[in-house]
Amino acid sequence: MRDAPFALSRRLAAEAVGTCLLVTAVVGSGIMAERLTDDVAVALLANTIATGAALMVLIASLGPISGAHFNPAVTLAFLVRRDISAREGAAFVGVQIAGGIAGTVLAHLMFELSAVDASTTIRTGGAQWLAEGVAAFGLVATILIALRYRPRDIPWLVGLYITAAYWFTASTSFANPAVAIARGFTDTFSGIRPGDVPGFVAAELVGGVIAVLAVRWLFGQRQTADESGA
Repeated sequence: MRDAPFALSRRLAAEAVGTCLLVTAVVGSGIMAERLTDDVAVALLANTIATGAALMVLIASLGPISGAHFNPAVTLAFLVRRDISAREGAAFVGVQIAGGIAGTVLAHLMFELSAVDASTTIRTGGAQWLAEGVAAFGLVATILIALRYRPRDIPWLVGLYITAAYWFTASTSFANPAVAIARGFTDTFSGIRPGDVPGFVAAELVGGVIAVLAVRWLFGQRQTADESGA
């Protein structure tokens, strides 16, 4: 996920396109599932598989250009680590949010719906916020640990983590402020009521920052053999 030596304009384009297509996969697969089945569990499974698969492809394809953040919580994590500048981070977040909203619009138009339609799905409360914090913590921790030891495996590690987190979190693991904002514009299977978005975003950002601190502490400064007594 480290940024490659590409011009900022190209990196921003990759972030915008990647986030757009990620949200298109999330919202579009939700609409398709909702139309094909009345079984909520089956619909969620279809939504999960499509999202995880798309995420793996997008990270593998666009990672060499921008680092494949596609997520303000991930960008904030790299900003806290001082891997990117504040200017770059702000630009990344801006295009991620814009790309995410464009992804919702694209999914709607493909399924002959209104370009935007504010969601009425209620997703709020302490349990939901905790779930989003856990989801974002796990995502960021997975990325940072993989960066240290298994950077080539990041696409499938992240894809598999999100696939699993859809099912073990009460919130179905948005884990991404740009995606949460974009999903406020769709009154379909994957939507979230706009008024509930700020709580999700806050929980995701907090979870991501905690992950940075936890991973930093966990690995810390390696001891030498003499220091550890080995």
